[in-house]
Amino acid sequence: MAAIHRTPAWAISEALVTPETTFLNRRAILQAWGLGALALATSARLSKPVHAAPLPAGNPALYPAKQNTAYKLDRSLTPEEINAKYNNFYEFGGDKEIWTEAQNLITNPWDIEIGGMVEKPFIIAFAELEAKIPLEERLYRHRCVEAWSMTIPWTGFPLAKLVELAKPTASAKFIRFETFYDPSMASGQNGFLYTWPYVEGVTIAEAANELAFMVTGAYGKPLLNQFGAPLRLALPWKYGFKSIKSIRKITFTDERPVSFWEGLASNEYGFWANVNPDVAHPRWSQAQERILHTGETVPTQIFNGYGEQVAALYAGIQGEELYR
Repeated sequence: MAAIHRTPAWAISEALVTPETTFLNRRAILQAWGLGALALATSARLSKPVHAAPLPAGNPALYPAKQNTAYKLDRSLTPEEINAKYNNFYEFGGDKEIWTEAQNLITNPWDIEIGGMVEKPFIIAFAELEAKIPLEERLYRHRCVEAWSMTIPWTGFPLAKLVELAKPTASAKFIRFETFYDPSMASGQNGFLYTWPYVEGVTIAEAANELAFMVTGAYGKPLLNQFGAPLRLALPWKYGFKSIKSIRKITFTDERPVSFWEGLASNEYGFWANVNPDVAHPRWSQAQERILHTGETVPTQIFNGYGEQVAALYAGIQGEELYR
C-alpha cells in the first residue's frame, strides 16, 4: 500500500520563507535602560573600517544541499537580499545594518572546542565537521522576541548528530554554546554594556529533538558572516535570541547554563524562551507578529507552530518562565 504523507500542522508553504534582513533589534532594550544613545555612541567610536572579506570557512562545493521535504512552510521565503542586510550581531555593534561591520569576522581557519562531560574532549576544524556529517536544507520559521518573523532556507545537520559525535556521558543534562571572543576583530566586544562572549544553552532532551539544527549555510551556499558564520544554531520553536551565532565552544554539563540575555535581564529573557502568544514580554504583547518581508501582521502560534514536535519536551513543567 502506498505511503500516505501527512503534512504536519506547523508546515509552511515554500513560497513564504522570510529573508534574514530582519533579525534582532535590541535597541529597545538599551533605550529602556536609558543607555541607547550611549551604546550607539560607543559603537560609532569603536567601529573599524570594513576590509575585504577573507575567504569563508564553508566549502561551496557542498552547497546547495538536498532539501529535506519533511520541513516545509506555509508562507513565502524571506528574500536573501532582505535577510543579508538586516541583522543583529551585537559583537559588531547595535544597529540593523551591521552586515558591513560583520565582514571583519575571520572564519577561516575556525576550530570548535567540544568538551565537558564527554568521553574525550577534542577540537575539530569547522571544515572537517562540515564534511563529516551529511548536510541537508530545511525551510524553517524564525520568530524574533521583538514580535517580527521571517522564514529561511537553512543548510546544516541535526544537532543530535553532533551529540553523537561528542559522546556525552550519562551525567550530562545540558549543552552550553559559546561564541568567539576577539575585541580586536569585533568592535562591539569593546563596549562595557554586555558580558562577552555570547552564551546559550539547551537541555540534552531539546538537543535530541528532530528540529534542533546546526546551521552551516543558507540560501544554497555557506553562511554569510552576518548570519553567524561559519556555524550557528537554529531552534525554530524558540525566540530567535536562543539561536546563537558563530559557535566556537560546545560544553556538555550537568549545570544549567546562564544565557547571554538572561544574565543581562532575567525578567525579560530566560533560559527556555519558547514562543507563546499568551505570555507577553514585560514591555510588549506576543499575540501578533509582523512578517518582515511582507509587512503583514498575523497571529503568533504556540511554539511558533511546532508544538506537534516539541510540546512533549515540557510536559509537567509549569509556569510562564517556559516562555521568557
